Amino acid sequence: MSYKLTVIVPVHNEEENLPRVEAAFLDYFDKALLPTKVLFVNDGSTDASQKIIEKICLRHTGFEYISFLENRGLSAAIKAGFDHVQTAYTGYIDSDLQTTPEDFNKLLQFVGEYDLVTGHRADRKDKFVKNLSSRIANGIRRAFTHDGMDDTGCPLKIIKTEYAKRIPMFKGLHRFLPAMILLQEGKVLQVPIRHFPRIAGKAHFGVWNRLLGPLMDCFAYLWMKKKYINYTVAKKSNDQ
Repeated sequence: MSYKLTVIVPVHNEEENLPRVEAAFLDYFDKALLPTKVLFVNDGSTDASQKIIEKICLRHTGFEYISFLENRGLSAAIKAGFDHVQTAYTGYIDSDLQTTPEDFNKLLQFVGEYDLVTGHRADRKDKFVKNLSSRIANGIRRAFTHDGMDDTGCPLKIIKTEYAKRIPMFKGLHRFLPAMILLQEGKVLQVPIRHFPRIAGKAHFGVWNRLLGPLMDCFAYLWMKKKYINYTVAKKSNDQ
């Protein structure tokens, strides 16, 4: 199959959720607006996640994986995904399935005009403290980046792969993907999507790393924005 969209699924100790991920994507493949495959990125899981991933990939076409030697964090997993994707579009979803692959179709309607389309969890199903800390963190990021995003941390995104591969990732920068596309003079859009409670596994981010981490990363982003290089090639020797 000539795939057009590769969805990166970072995994860290999600053995309870992976069968649900498998079922959700098998259902979505038949509905997808573009031919789609999944790239699991196992971020050093210490449970049975890797064995389950390998069995999924053996059972079905449309599933692939890479596995880290050790845990390196979400930003590293996303960056590794960007490095390995070869389709025209790159998607991203968390393995906890608090968002659904079906909503990629809502984002795909806009990928012709926009270089990144991200979901917006307008009706979040998280606990009060998590919702509050995320709103505060999003407000901090908006003040620094002026990206206009209400929910930049939403784990449902589609990016044109040529833009994704030019993002200079570092730890924590997964929170700034829309802003990094804007640095490339790309266009971004947010689209309302559904959100569901986590029903298995354990969240890997707490209140403090939702607040202190993003604040520190904002200063890193400002430094990068000041130093970021953009250029357009006007002509090459083999054009003649």
